[in-house]
Amino acid sequence: MRLRHAAVAAFGAFTLLLTVPTSASAATGEFQYTVTGLDGRPLRVVIEDPVGEECITLPEVADPGATAPAHSPRNRTDATATVFTEPDCEGDYFTLRPRTGYGSERLKLRSVVFSR
Repeated sequence: MRLRHAAVAAFGAFTLLLTVPTSASAATGEFQYTVTGLDGRPLRVVIEDPVGEECITLPEVADPGATAPAHSPRNRTDATATVFTEPDCEGDYFTLRPRTGYGSERLKLRSVVFSR
């Protein structure tokens, strides 16, 4: 009888382990970009361990009518970063490879999504 209870408990624990969501879709590392600060000087912004598979509109440049886009992205995460020229991952896009992907000052962006 004890063996059957132990087997049922082990099976239940295994099933629970398979159904618990993991952070596998999250990117590990830093994503960096540059915005123009209120004083007109460049300001480097860093996103640590960004969420994966979800569009991230960069808050500093979310309103195209009020701010210049960000530029000079650096992808130091373990996921591919696709940057977009418009908020909500719309407009033209460019893909930055994991760990070493980067763009120059000419690469403008307002949103990004990370994927594996």
